[in-house]
Amino acid sequence: MTKQESFQQEFEDHVRKGLTSSPKFLSSKYIYDDKGDALFQQIMALPEYYLTNAEYNIMERYAPDLRKRFGNDKGFDLIELGAGDGKKTKVLLSELINHQTNFTYIPIDISQHALDDLAERLTAEWPELEIQPEQGTYFKVLKELSSYNARPKVIMVLGSNIGNLKHEAAIQFLHEIQESMSPADLLFMGFDQKKDPLTIQTAYADPTGVTQEFNRNLLHRLNREFGADFPVEIFEHWEAYDPESGTAKSYLIATKACKVRLEKLNLNIDFRQWETIHTEISQKYDDPTVEWLAEQASLEIEEIFEDSDHLFKDYLFRKQ
Repeated sequence: MTKQESFQQEFEDHVRKGLTSSPKFLSSKYIYDDKGDALFQQIMALPEYYLTNAEYNIMERYAPDLRKRFGNDKGFDLIELGAGDGKKTKVLLSELINHQTNFTYIPIDISQHALDDLAERLTAEWPELEIQPEQGTYFKVLKELSSYNARPKVIMVLGSNIGNLKHEAAIQFLHEIQESMSPADLLFMGFDQKKDPLTIQTAYADPTGVTQEFNRNLLHRLNREFGADFPVEIFEHWEAYDPESGTAKSYLIATKACKVRLEKLNLNIDFRQWETIHTEISQKYDDPTVEWLAEQASLEIEEIFEDSDHLFKDYLFRKQ
């Protein structure tokens, strides 16, 4: 079975399970097709969506420090999980290339479209950059990371992608990364921080409706790829943030009762009025929580990097 066939089977299994569960759920990772990628680019440009600019600020402030931290006589592999458009990563790449650092950039993303676009743009700007894109989901790619042991590697996860996982799954994710690391390896990972609840709420429920269309794209994709007939316009996006747990949750809510047929799966689904599809969690953190997660995964924090507005942090980890 090819990677694409494996991904498609995983997608189908997930949709069947998610839509027949109670409550219903679908993973936000399947929003990211060509249209989903474009919509997320729009989200990142919204003034309410502080995360991108905050982490970009970290990369600008600390790129020289990171270069010194990551570099060594043997060179290193820079493996980025969830590379996306590479906007923030380019700050670090520029620093490394300008100082003739010996490294290979290995961007990993679920979206082949995003990888192709990223590789094309980076190669045009830096022909000398050694880049090896790989398409796949995090957990499948993580199993392959242990083979990159010829020289030290830096595993980088920007954008608080770990926030899409509940704590138990986040510990498992960190543990799998830790198992792929040697003592010389480093993990550089972003964690969005707890803050004014209104700041978080508006970041995921912008008044222009871009975030709603982003979430609805999941239904458009099912209509197109699964022969489904979701009446997309009746599904409204809803965001709820719990400041006690630090969890922001995204839902699509059926504002009217409807019946949906997914022809490819030979599946019929009924929606009651106001029934939900849970699409995403976005966990927020503080230092004690990150320390606890790291300890559970046999990692230790070496250094913490924070943006100038105290909204976001990137943590540098090493194996215990």
